[in-house]
Amino acid sequence: MPTDLLAQRLSQAGIRDVVTVEPVSGGLAAIAGIAHRDNAPPVFVKAFAETPAGDAFRAEAEGLTALRELGGQATPDVIVAGQDVLVLSLLQPRPAGAAFWERFAHALAHLHTSTVHPRFGWHRDNWLGRRRQSNTWTADGFAFFAEQRLLRWLTEPRVEAALGPTGRAALQRLCDRLPELLPDRPACLTHGDLWTQNVLATTDGQAALIDPAVSYTWAEVDLAHLWTTAPPPESRRFFDVYAELTGLDRDWRARMPIIQLRQHLAVVAQFDDDWGAVDTIRTTLAPFRPHP
Repeated sequence: MPTDLLAQRLSQAGIRDVVTVEPVSGGLAAIAGIAHRDNAPPVFVKAFAETPAGDAFRAEAEGLTALRELGGQATPDVIVAGQDVLVLSLLQPRPAGAAFWERFAHALAHLHTSTVHPRFGWHRDNWLGRRRQSNTWTADGFAFFAEQRLLRWLTEPRVEAALGPTGRAALQRLCDRLPELLPDRPACLTHGDLWTQNVLATTDGQAALIDPAVSYTWAEVDLAHLWTTAPPPESRRFFDVYAELTGLDRDWRARMPIIQLRQHLAVVAQFDDDWGAVDTIRTTLAPFRPHP
């Protein structure tokens, strides 16, 4: 049972007053749960059934700290960040209503506008799901995005099979044309895996972020992930306010499919069910396929 594994990992980490572990759904890469304890508040716990590498949870914990200390974001407290388990303070579900999303727009705009950086990357590699995310420092944002966020997935067997030679060639053509397709933007600190499931709330209703894959890259990497992962209707206000605060041009929506290619490729690489990612990738790459 997954909950038995989580209880075992908690015990190995020195948390031995666990009464029950309640499974939590929503995450894709790890097993997660809420551990109810005898003499302490409940905690959130997650583990990989097969740990991909010893630094995945430590890198995630570091990302949470960076978002909080550098970007002013609310994040859970890190209780344990070990090789086999991550234990965090418990957050709350998002409250319903547009007011929450408007406040989050202000918070995310602050993250992106207050952390502008001269280079793209991060001081170490980290993880996107169960795959290592390369963060080698690069001065050119187009080169960084092409090489370390798009083309790096072409060596993954599932991506190679799904795209075939024509699709892989089309991705290369798209990467070659990125300076024509996207505006030249500076790097800033990004969450890196900001789909709606990774936005929760503090006890006072402030937006709180979990499960980051941080790096300094284009702010629109975060925006694209929120835009394309079925945001709830009440979040519409978020996009209007964020665009106002950050000075987004009117064409930003047209760029989202290209920027979100990175996440769709990651999904195809890692999961049996791609939730339509292959079809979306093919549609985005269609204009870059060679003419017969």
